[in-house]
Amino acid sequence: MQVTTKEISKAGDVLKNVVVRTPLQYNEALSKKYGANVYLKREDLQAVRSYKLRGAYNKMHSLTLTKRKRGVVCASAGNHAQGVAYSANKLKVKSTIFMPRNTTKQKIDRVREFGGSWVNIELVGDTYDDAYAESKLFEKKKKAVFVHPFNDSLVIAGQGTVAKEVLEDSDKPIDFMLLPIGGGGLASGVSIYMKDISPRTKLIGVEPFGAPSMKESIEQGKVVTLDKINKFVDGASVKTVGENTFKICQKNLDGIVLVPEGRVCVEMISLYQDHGIVTEPAGALSISALDFIKDKIKGKTVVCVVSGGNNDISRYQEVIERSLVYKGLKHYFIIEFSQRPGALKMFLEKALGPSDDVTLFEYTKKNNRETGPALVGVELSKTEDLKKLTNNMDKLGIKYEKLDPEGVMFKFII
Repeated sequence: MQVTTKEISKAGDVLKNVVVRTPLQYNEALSKKYGANVYLKREDLQAVRSYKLRGAYNKMHSLTLTKRKRGVVCASAGNHAQGVAYSANKLKVKSTIFMPRNTTKQKIDRVREFGGSWVNIELVGDTYDDAYAESKLFEKKKKAVFVHPFNDSLVIAGQGTVAKEVLEDSDKPIDFMLLPIGGGGLASGVSIYMKDISPRTKLIGVEPFGAPSMKESIEQGKVVTLDKINKFVDGASVKTVGENTFKICQKNLDGIVLVPEGRVCVEMISLYQDHGIVTEPAGALSISALDFIKDKIKGKTVVCVVSGGNNDISRYQEVIERSLVYKGLKHYFIIEFSQRPGALKMFLEKALGPSDDVTLFEYTKKNNRETGPALVGVELSKTEDLKKLTNNMDKLGIKYEKLDPEGVMFKFII
């Protein structure tokens, strides 16, 4: 089936009594910051805290009674699983959901809560790929219907209803719309509807810097599989986009912005502290991209899709850490301290500035050596204080190595 505006409108009719019609909210602070009219499409307020319910329900609702009796199957460690589980319970369709064994208990519990007795969870392997492989074997063996998270026409049409609601709720023409991209289902559905109904709107896809699978595919003119990805923005980090979604995004998107993971963390904290909005990393992706197109959007009307709010509270310490590192306020060093009394005191009194704070210090004395390495974490109050700190260590003759945020040792710390 080719996805058209008509199919998206039909999906809207299917979903109108199932999904939450999430608000299109004007954000005064972001508008002032960027000199634009910034609106947020709050899919984090959806029934399952993400837009994924739209596509999953539209797909499962379309199944004939015969297919429903065979049941459905999917692979997911996150929002898609919750969307399928919720739909299974609503439609009374037996569903089997394969998830990696290392999926957090919070996510597993949420899927069970939404699915109830209509969902069976199978924990297999250590990665999404392991879960996907098992789900496809199950599909073949049990003749179950596979519900793909993005590369399916009915799923794409369901996600496209986000655009339908945005245009119906907006009281002014939209100049830019920013869309987070993982596999590309949301960007595909929204772009089809927008290009038909609001062709003036510039559609900007947003991917995490460490997982640019759609950008790479468009640049190479074919679907490519990335060798490795940074999975921090887990809702938008995939190695391979869909064949269908690639073709649609290649045709419809006006550009793709890559956002560093640290910048996403800065935005997550800002959204929580300044706006009372809790997002997952992928949910903050589109807003994070505003920094990278700020010159283009001045005086324009901009819509950012806040795609999800399923963030485990235990991740916030890492989010804060990554945010500080990105802003240049947190640094880690391997410092060679002379193994003599007063060496540490000299560092604290003469190298550190008055507002610098030691947040980590790990050191083991080696009696048979003149010097010993210590792992030291320092938090600064201003980015420019780093230069002062390193100058002071140079003047004191302290040997040190600043750890690369992209290096293996840094990842071990965080």
